[in-house]
Order: sequence, then C-alpha cells, then structure tokens
Amino acid sequence: MGSNAGCADLGARWRYNVKVRLRHTSAYTALALLALTLAACSGLRTDFAKRSSHALSPTTSTPSARYVHAAANQHPEESGFRLLSNGTNALMSRVALIDEAKHSIDLQYYIFANDATGRLVAQHLLAAADRGVRVRMLIDGLAASNAIGMFDALNASPNIKVRLFNPFHARKPSVLSKAVRLLFSLSRLNHRMHNKSFIVDNNVAIIGGRNIANAYFSADRTTDFRDLDLIAIGPVVKAASRAFDEYWNSREAYPVTAFHGDHASHYNLAQLRKDLGRDARHFAQSDYAQAAAQDYPNGPSGDRRGEWFWGPALLVADKPAKVEMQHDDPALRIGPRMRVMTDEAQHELLLISPYFVPTKQDVRYLVGLVARGVTVQVLTNSLASTDETAVDAGYSRHRRALLKGGVQLYELRPATGPPHPLTAMGTSSGVSLHAKAIVVDRQQVFVGSLNMDQRSKLLNTEMGIIVNSPKLARAVQRFFDIASSPANAYRVSLVAKGLPHAGRMQWQAREDGKTVTYTHDPDTALKRRLEVDLLRWLPIQGML
Repeated sequence: MGSNAGCADLGARWRYNVKVRLRHTSAYTALALLALTLAACSGLRTDFAKRSSHALSPTTSTPSARYVHAAANQHPEESGFRLLSNGTNALMSRVALIDEAKHSIDLQYYIFANDATGRLVAQHLLAAADRGVRVRMLIDGLAASNAIGMFDALNASPNIKVRLFNPFHARKPSVLSKAVRLLFSLSRLNHRMHNKSFIVDNNVAIIGGRNIANAYFSADRTTDFRDLDLIAIGPVVKAASRAFDEYWNSREAYPVTAFHGDHASHYNLAQLRKDLGRDARHFAQSDYAQAAAQDYPNGPSGDRRGEWFWGPALLVADKPAKVEMQHDDPALRIGPRMRVMTDEAQHELLLISPYFVPTKQDVRYLVGLVARGVTVQVLTNSLASTDETAVDAGYSRHRRALLKGGVQLYELRPATGPPHPLTAMGTSSGVSLHAKAIVVDRQQVFVGSLNMDQRSKLLNTEMGIIVNSPKLARAVQRFFDIASSPANAYRVSLVAKGLPHAGRMQWQAREDGKTVTYTHDPDTALKRRLEVDLLRWLPIQGML
C-alpha cells in the first residue's frame, strides 16, 4: 500500500470480493470489510519522521514576561492563579496570550473543533507562527478527523507542528470505518487523551476543563458548557511544560503527516490563511464578538494588572502510557494523589463533576466522610442538562444510597434563571455543566479535566492543578454556590419521615419566586427517562 495506485487496485479487488461475499454473508459484514480496506489506503505509514522536541526556556524579554516574573518573584515557591469562569473571558484570554507570545505556544486538547472559535484560535496561532513563534499542537485522535484538513494545512507552516494522540489508523475515517475499528480495536481506541493545556512562552499556562470549540466559550446557539479554567504563572507552569513534553514525545503521539495520501502544501496553507482571515472578520462582526470585545479590556489575561490567588501548587497529570494499560497501575494515574487530597477533609468537601458516576466503593467512601462529620456536597448535571444519558444511568443508580448516607446532591438545570456574573454571558438555552473541581475545607482546590467516573479514573488520561489557597477556594466556592442555587439547580433529597411518601426522592427548585417540587427527573420526557431505566440494566458501568 505504498502508492495511490496500489490502494486503487486493492480497493477494486475488495469491491469485487464484496459482491461475491454478499451472496453468503450479511451486507453489514461486507460494508465493514470495505470500510476497513478503503480506510487502509489512508492508514499510517511506517516510515514517517518524528523528532523529539522540548519546551523552550521561559521568555524574559517582553513586557508581559517581565510583569509575570516580577509578580512571581514576590511569591517564592508559590504560583499565581486567576479563575476563568466566563466563556467569553476564557476565549479572549487565550487569544490575548497568543497575540503576545514571543517564542513558543504549546496546546494539548481533547477537542479542537473546526468551528468559529476553533478557527479564530487557529487564525491567531498561524499569525503567531508567521512572526516566528514555535507552535506545537497535540490533539486527541478521536474527533480530530473533523478538522484534519485544517490541522494538515497548519502543519505546512515551518513553525507549526501538529500531532494526534492515539489516532484511528486512518487519516479521515468514515463513521462506518470508525465504528468497525472501535469494534475490533476497542482496547486501544477506548483510551483517550482528555487533557487540556495551553502554555505560552513557558511563562503562562491555562489548565482546566475547556476544549477549543464554540460550546465551551458560550458561542454555540444550542449548547453552553459551563466550565472552569485556571490561568497560572510561577513554578507550576514549568511542571505543565514537562507534562506536555512527555505526551508530545510519547510513542502514542503521531505527526499529522504520518498517514498515507497527499498532504497540505504551502498553497493549501496560503488558502487556509486567507479563509481564516475571512472567518475572523465575519466573527468580529457577530453579536458574540461585540460582547467579548466589551469584556476584553478587563479580561484576566496574563499581562494585565490585577489580583492573583497565590499558593503552593502541584501539577498532576496521568502518564501517557496509561492508554496502554491492560491492568490498573496506580503509578500511571493521578487518582491516588486526588485521594490524598480528599482524605484530608475535616469539615467540608465540594465536588463539581459533569459526569459523576460513583462506584459502590465510592459511595461508601463519601458516606464515610459524612459519618465522621464532613459536609459533602456534589454538583453534577441533571438528566435534563446532561449530554450523556448513559452517564445519568450510571449516576442515578447510586443516587438514593448517597442521599441516605447524607451526601447533598445538586443537579444543574438545563436553563438558568436570572443572569449572574459568573455563569451568564451566553446566547444558548442548552446549559450544561462541564467544570471539574474539588474544594477541601475551603483551603485546597483542584481544577482540571478529571471527571469523577471510571472512565477518567482508568481509561482516559487526565490532568489538573492542586492549589493550597483560601482565596482561590473561595472563588470556586462562589461558583458552586451560584450554580447550585435554587434558580440554577435542583436540590435532590428524600422526603422526610412522617410526611406523605416518606423516603421518596424529590427535586426542588425556585420558579417565579416559589419553591417547586418534582417527583421524578424534572423537565424530561417519558422517553428519555425510560432510556435511562433501560441503560441501568446494561453492563456499561466500567466504561462510563
């Protein structure tokens, strides 16, 4: 399969064989074979070049760098943080940092979409590369095919290199090809790189839960993921760079040019530059961009004066080899370190997780914390707000046991009440929680990509930052308090003893100034609730 002609001949032979085999087997099997054969023509080469590279030394020559270093020098052994809870602010902070980059930009994302915000970020990355900035982009391979043309063209720039982590062994697999490959290579493809990292000049990093796509920046008309990131300066940035290098140079990271077939040339790059410039001009005229521009002057980008939350910080990241793990190896994952953090809770534990799928052991652990006097509160998605009904099935089967054990549960409503400064600012009515955070005793904070489910624990790679900072803890606590308020979330509880229907679950919220009570998952159709009931019976807990 070293040439296009060979692929054409192979495809022709297989098409003939498929016609014969259709007489003896199902059409589905034949289509699967054809999909695999045609995908093989754009499969991975064995002779691709892959050079190791590492983070550059921190920049010190720009006004932004001088400000960052001056601030960090006043807090030795500590890192500084700002919380990005607003979608437009999160986007414009990234754009501002790209525009001020001097030497290097490293990005690591689960999703980098070929949509308005993805193309806006790409346009600024290309402009940075044009002025000599080295750009390294590491994107998970699961959904990368949707933007593979853009990645390929960006990679044609001498200053941009794009790699895909654990990709399908095809450049742009069809839906059928993906399904077949997942069926036959599930043990490999079921492991994804869920990390989110954005590092500029080895001076400033953004770590958190957001991918690069419209829905994560309040720019989508149907979905608005409420999320959290941390802008970081200080020693933790170098730790983030070391983690990035480990993934970038791992054997699971493939150059975007590692696939058979034609690849982008400088002509394709020139066309992409033209297209991205046109799209950026259209984006600048949108209502969203006008709102973002109003927010921009006060946005918490790394070069602007403002308050930082300071404290000792630890960058935690799973090892890339976790995706090859056949049996659990705690040394490859961050779970044990997260357990140390929650074990230290004496008074209060706040958990924010859009996909909250505890095991029976997890339920016993949380209930045990309550038994020794710790207030445990969990904010997750409701059935009405989640984008994954299977996840709700995994969560809801343990909901009653958690409530009986004294754990307080809050489920985000699909649309919020009155706007508020921390989570408002979008045009979408499909509000869904996507933030992942933990607060222990209003002192320790974790913000990152880690969901509290078995997929994050054992299958995907994850990362985040643990910070010892009461001020940052208060900021995340405020996010929790607003998101879990009766206007924005359902409080799930059991009807008290002595009342009618004692022990039954109920959901309570505020509407028009009055408390409303529901006896089943609110704002959901019967069909959706039946789907969850069916999924509870399936043996999928370990994959959620």
